[in-house]
Amino acid sequence: MRFYLDEDINPKVAEILKRLGYEAASTQAAGNRGADDEEQLVYASRIGAALVTRNRNDFIALTMEFFNQGHKHSGVIIVPHSIRADDPTILAKLLARLASRHAEDLPQYAVIFLGRHPG
Repeated sequence: MRFYLDEDINPKVAEILKRLGYEAASTQAAGNRGADDEEQLVYASRIGAALVTRNRNDFIALTMEFFNQGHKHSGVIIVPHSIRADDPTILAKLLARLASRHAEDLPQYAVIFLGRHPG
C-alpha cells in the first residue's frame, strides 16, 4: 500500500513509513503545498496512493463526488483527532499496521477510519 499525506499530516510520518519499508509521500515533499482537497485527491490517485488526512468531512464528500462522476481514486484514510498529531511515530505505526492487514491496495473509493486497535 502506498500513502500520500495530506497537508494536515506531519511530513515526518512519511519519513518514518519509508524507514519501515512503505512507499509514502507528503504533500510538502511532492510540491503540492496549498493545493485544494480535490487536487490532492487527484494527485494521490495519479500515483496510486491512499490519501491520509484528518479532514474527514471534505474527503467523504469528495469521495461521493468522484464516485458519481466516475473519477476513480485509490482510497482515503481518515485519521481521527483522538490520534495525537504531535507524535508522528504513533501515526506511522498505525498506518503500517493498517497496511500489513491489506495485502493489496485499498479498494477504489474506500474510506477507512484509522483506529488504534486492529479490526
